[in-house]
Amino acid sequence: MSIPYRFEPTATSDAIRAEHDSIEDGVETGVQVTIAGRLMLRRVQGKLAFGTLQDSGGRIQLFAPGKVTPDFADFCDLNLGDWIGVTGEVMKTRKGELSVKVEQWVILARATRPFPDKFHGISDQDMRYRQRYVDLWVTPESRSAFVMRSKVISLIRRWLEDDGFMEVETPIFHPIPGGALARPFTTHHNALDLDLFLRIAPELYLKRLTVGGFERVFEIGRVFRNEGISTRHNPEFTMLELYQAYADYGDIMELVENLIAHLAMEIHGTTTLTYGDRSLDLSAPWRRASMLELIEEQTGFKLGLTMDIEELRGVANEVGVLVKDSYGPGKLILEIYEKTTESELWDPVFVTDYPKEVSPLSRDHRELPGFTERFEGIIAGRELCNAFSELIDPVEQRARFEDQAAQKADGDDEAMVVDEDYLRAMEYGLPPTGGLGIGIDRLVMLLANTQTIRDVVLFPTLRPEA
Repeated sequence: MSIPYRFEPTATSDAIRAEHDSIEDGVETGVQVTIAGRLMLRRVQGKLAFGTLQDSGGRIQLFAPGKVTPDFADFCDLNLGDWIGVTGEVMKTRKGELSVKVEQWVILARATRPFPDKFHGISDQDMRYRQRYVDLWVTPESRSAFVMRSKVISLIRRWLEDDGFMEVETPIFHPIPGGALARPFTTHHNALDLDLFLRIAPELYLKRLTVGGFERVFEIGRVFRNEGISTRHNPEFTMLELYQAYADYGDIMELVENLIAHLAMEIHGTTTLTYGDRSLDLSAPWRRASMLELIEEQTGFKLGLTMDIEELRGVANEVGVLVKDSYGPGKLILEIYEKTTESELWDPVFVTDYPKEVSPLSRDHRELPGFTERFEGIIAGRELCNAFSELIDPVEQRARFEDQAAQKADGDDEAMVVDEDYLRAMEYGLPPTGGLGIGIDRLVMLLANTQTIRDVVLFPTLRPEA
């Protein structure tokens, strides 16, 4: 049987079910349809064969009587996983199974590798991630997660555009790394003989656009960080970043909690979800609490930037932080928080007032010396977003960049460098601005109730096969 160059279905399994599922048992509708998909199950009972065809909409039974189905013996010899096209009448068997009677059929592609059967699927997790093209057919939960991911991104775009934001695209190749504290991937452009870096964040380019007069901008795109791999980290991942002129971090908190509640309602019809085996309420408003306040609640330690540095180091050592000589008070407080507190925060909370030492792009706190107007949104013990009132003073920004450059010279691979072009842009005037970054992968993990980022990234980064 020759394989056609094209095939034109007239229906999908879910459309057939929507229109005909209510017909009575044993009824033939007289409605002819043409469908296409993979043969996922087949059983032969003498001169009668049944198959399960799966397409993008779901699954439907194929009913193949030997007297009606052409090349019946060949149909019975199809491999599980073969792509086929079928034309026939919509009917319901006497046992109540909505079906398409196989009156014509054609092979569209052979599955020459054995396909996992419907009942056992793929038990090897590594195989699931390496062979996603198989996993999507035999693991319904996997397919559902990626359908959800697509819907989440679409909903975010629509919500932001309705709020007056404009989507933009900024470079992935950066001449210098910036916008976040992370180690970059490097590459080289031969024609220009120029070393470049895959972006670790689009932040500095998006703020250049705010200087240029675009008052509400966002970008959803891949970013790249040369870091470890874990259940929460993949070297390339998807970020939403946005910037809103004339706003501060309080405005961005309201934006985040309203956006997340909206997504939960659109996806699940409620803001009360289950994550793991615990309930989680995503409705607004979320709690606001300072980092120092939360550390004290969790550990009993009352910390501050004015504490003696040796006392702070002692607390850090006591809770298991590996202290480096270069750590100042702000870095020590952040390390203590991340070691003792962050993972214990279950209900949504905005952790506010980060030390200036660890927030090189954040504006000074208007009331707390040594702190910035920065927050992270934490849900189920994990960072979901990072945001702040943006630093708008080019003189102060230069000083912070130079401090970061000194840390890089001392061996900190994640520290920033001085970005002269961004400083030049700031000298033209950056208005008061609120900025935000949300990890799309972690957001989908939350909404899909999955514990590993590999379940929501179609092709995660893996070690080479042995």
